[in-house]
Amino acid sequence: MTDDTAQHSFRDLLHAQRVWDTELPAFDPETAPAAPLALFHAWFAEAVAAGQPEPHAMSLATADAEGLPDVRTLLLHDADERGWHFASHATSAKGHQLAARPHAALGFYWPAQGRQVRVRGPVVRCTAAESHADLHARSTGALAAALTGAQSEVVGSVAELHRTADAAWDRAVAEPDAEAPTWTRYVVEPAEIEFFQGDARRRHIRLRYRRDAGAGAGGGDWTRELLWP
Repeated sequence: MTDDTAQHSFRDLLHAQRVWDTELPAFDPETAPAAPLALFHAWFAEAVAAGQPEPHAMSLATADAEGLPDVRTLLLHDADERGWHFASHATSAKGHQLAARPHAALGFYWPAQGRQVRVRGPVVRCTAAESHADLHARSTGALAAALTGAQSEVVGSVAELHRTADAAWDRAVAEPDAEAPTWTRYVVEPAEIEFFQGDARRRHIRLRYRRDAGAGAGGGDWTRELLWP
């Protein structure tokens, strides 16, 4: 297959894709709560009930030392009055980026209901005790991955990866309380949250919550605004 043929084949396949080939729920922003957390909890529960795979998966966007954007997918660990929680190694690429520029954006996409949620705000590190509890509340596989401890570094070969990962797995099984000193729980303290409800006729509803500038986590009133799609 020539490069041109492959490109045309890809475009044909791309353009044949459809979105939201299902009945989408209605969303009346007038009924939305005064603060966004309760709405996020409700939408998350509805995504689970609709059979959305991995509804706790989210995109995390950060900026590097030059201010260039970076993004990856990881899992939500909690959403409470403090903010949206996730965890990683402080020595990973995202850990270094957050240390230098402690702000981030999160993105959730739940196509089963044509919904998105976007969260933006400053990021704070949790205590060592919270990070330890976070790690040991997870699976053996998660602990083994954390014990590997070289996230984002260059690995010499697949064989080296397997050898190190197998050793970490054995240690996680033998020592379920093993420490991973660089494992860190983070919280995005929301300054702005947007809820997007898709519509088959492209009359999408976008409801943005914006916190007063200078308000810390859990403080300040929320302003609600409708945005054009």
